[in-house]
Amino acid sequence: MRRILVDKNITPARWSLDDLLKEPVESSLESSLVELEALTVAFESERGRLNNDLDPASFIDLLARYEAVLRLAYRIGAYAQLAFLADTREQATLNRRDRVDQVLTEIRNRLLFFTLWIKAWPDETAARLTPQSGDYRHYVKTLLKMKPFTLNEPEEKIINLKDSNGIDAMINLYEMMTSAYSFSVEVEGEKLTLTRDQLMALCRHPSAEIRANAYRELFKVYEEHSSVLAQIYNHRVRDWHAESVGLRKFASPISPRNLNNDIPDKAVETLLDVCKANNDLFQRYFRLKAGWLGMDRLQRYDIYAPLATNNKSYSYAEAYETVMDSFDAFWPDLADMARRVFIENHIDSEARPGKRGGAFCYSVLPDQTPWVLVNFTGKARDVATLAHELGHAIHSMQAADHSLLTFHSSLPLAETASVFSEMLLTDRLLSQESDPRVRKDLLAYAIDDAYATVQRQAYFTIFEREAHRRIMAGDTVDKLCDAYMDNLRSQFGDAVTLNDEFKWEWITIPHIYATPFYTYAYSFGQLLVLSLYQQYRREGDSFIPRYLKLLSVGGSAEPVQVLDEAGFDISSPAFWQGGYDVLRAMVDELESLG
Repeated sequence: MRRILVDKNITPARWSLDDLLKEPVESSLESSLVELEALTVAFESERGRLNNDLDPASFIDLLARYEAVLRLAYRIGAYAQLAFLADTREQATLNRRDRVDQVLTEIRNRLLFFTLWIKAWPDETAARLTPQSGDYRHYVKTLLKMKPFTLNEPEEKIINLKDSNGIDAMINLYEMMTSAYSFSVEVEGEKLTLTRDQLMALCRHPSAEIRANAYRELFKVYEEHSSVLAQIYNHRVRDWHAESVGLRKFASPISPRNLNNDIPDKAVETLLDVCKANNDLFQRYFRLKAGWLGMDRLQRYDIYAPLATNNKSYSYAEAYETVMDSFDAFWPDLADMARRVFIENHIDSEARPGKRGGAFCYSVLPDQTPWVLVNFTGKARDVATLAHELGHAIHSMQAADHSLLTFHSSLPLAETASVFSEMLLTDRLLSQESDPRVRKDLLAYAIDDAYATVQRQAYFTIFEREAHRRIMAGDTVDKLCDAYMDNLRSQFGDAVTLNDEFKWEWITIPHIYATPFYTYAYSFGQLLVLSLYQQYRREGDSFIPRYLKLLSVGGSAEPVQVLDEAGFDISSPAFWQGGYDVLRAMVDELESLG
């Protein structure tokens, strides 16, 4: 029985940020900044107490007070960022965000003394003051892991200031520029001006010509700005290398991401090696798909082509109901958590010029319903994206009993609930469909999505490693384009014809700019969830408590520990291969449908 109801006639709308800062915003912001300053000054006054003889109770009290400062800082920062992303063209929101960034950078620098003190503990102090249980234990242990890569306080402050006004500002410029791009394409005799998300929806259009034109238009616009975008990436890589490898002495450019993800380098290497070893699976699928579509061979434009000839669209209300029904069928409380996002108006779903493209879920504080951004255009992909981002929100709500310092899960585990939610949606759609042709299209859609989430994302990370090496060696933009085309050839072999304009695809990938080496987390999450979902199919409702417990951990334990307790060994190739075996069985089933 549903306990939370939402109007079934809902339409795409902008979110409300009132739960972060009340209107009038400038007044709320000023009072919040005054309060933040007072909390920071009070915490700074405790600096003299920090010594290795501090008693454990006093240390726990300091952690709680430190968390209180961060809670307010996070709320202010979230408002500034979310308001900007809702309209990257609005000067007032841009100025406010830049001002807030500057203030919060200063606050971070003034608080640095506390975490640097912890990281500098000798072993005996670490053994005595690290909490033996409770929510702060893992947070402290995570800080201690960073000890070998931590600089002294003046150097850390300089890096924070440098990032705020340097590379972070440059990445913001990338987002502003690319969010402002518009794309012109003709669809069924009508000339349209589209956002990137609206344009990319056409990549799943039944018409091969429209699919090709959508990609050509995307790369035409990006190529026009390629010299600037490539230069921004060049600076991103050099800045990342200078800090991570040059100053902090990490073994490789990817190592700091792995440490932040709480994943051993070896496990990531194993994951990427298994991904490369399974290219044949998707190559086989693309050859089958070419036959189903009546083609000798797919072009790169065609890999997401639907098998069904109809180009079904969904109203926003239909998408909402479909997603909620899939959650309800699994566990009604799951659907109730997702509905909170709508009830509290924490979702921005309309596609409009200037709005940040793509989709994300922003979890600010444990006791706040997360904010979700999607760009809804009515396509099947948008329904899956809605399920995915609401899955992230559900994950945060399940972990809401933890502190601010430990409720965010690490990036690889952060994809667990989102991908699982997409699979619930796919199963729901399949259970309601008896037409073999439509069922075949749904299964093909799931494989298309698996390619996009597993193989494509792993190969983005593989490209990043090569790009970082080449840029530090002084290679040109043309060489990077060549390296990207080599990356695509490795993925597709002779199963797909590559079109030359795809050499520019790498400058269209926001993650490699904003969060280097982020994307393997998608591959990690998808392959993990494939294994989890197989357990659910075997065990039924008895699986649900274990799944919910996995989500409820948040970031309060190492992923290796969490998964080991669930029976998974992420350092074993067999674990990752198990996910591919599930995908292989899906391709077998598709092939049997003829």
